[in-house]
Amino acid sequence: MAKIIGIGNQKGGVGKTTLAINLAGYFASRKKRILVIDADKQGSALDWQAVRQENNMFNVLGLPKDSIHKEVKSLALNYDYIFIDAPANSANILRSIILATDLFLIPITPSSLDVWSAEEVVKLLNEAKIYNEKIKSRFVINRKIVNTTIGKEVLKLLKNFDIPVCKSIVSQRISFAESMSSGMLVEELNTDKTATEEIKNLVKEIE
Repeated sequence: MAKIIGIGNQKGGVGKTTLAINLAGYFASRKKRILVIDADKQGSALDWQAVRQENNMFNVLGLPKDSIHKEVKSLALNYDYIFIDAPANSANILRSIILATDLFLIPITPSSLDVWSAEEVVKLLNEAKIYNEKIKSRFVINRKIVNTTIGKEVLKLLKNFDIPVCKSIVSQRISFAESMSSGMLVEELNTDKTATEEIKNLVKEIE
């Protein structure tokens, strides 16, 4: 039975798809059976797979529905991990994804605006735990500007939520943008070992 990991935020531009693809790819390269569910109508994960064309390491399924928590049960029998790339600004689909997950990751950039926007996701998580108290959640600092520190104000705001913050931080790097446009993983590009190491460290925390 697959472990189901949702990745989402009500705010766009936080790097959900890039994170989902590279996490899924890292697990797949370690011989895990992986499915990525693209629950966003924009279909960015599906676009990435289309650019890749061949040598697919994992399956990508478009499922932008608010019934994911029901449909994922049968899919979970055939995989080790399922990553669900959630859409922004769709509370019904996001709620369904949260209900389906064992672990829900909330990517945020290190800005006060992103932390404030996460309040709606936290609200949905708390509602979902009424029905499934086993759901775990973590904030992931994503798209951090290289060689900058995370502001004290952001860290202070994050402490207001009853959700742990992953120790691993993923930075904003050209290699991540290149991986999405080329249908590859940062690990496959082999041009930025630091980016690969950041994904690897986050994988260790997830495991």
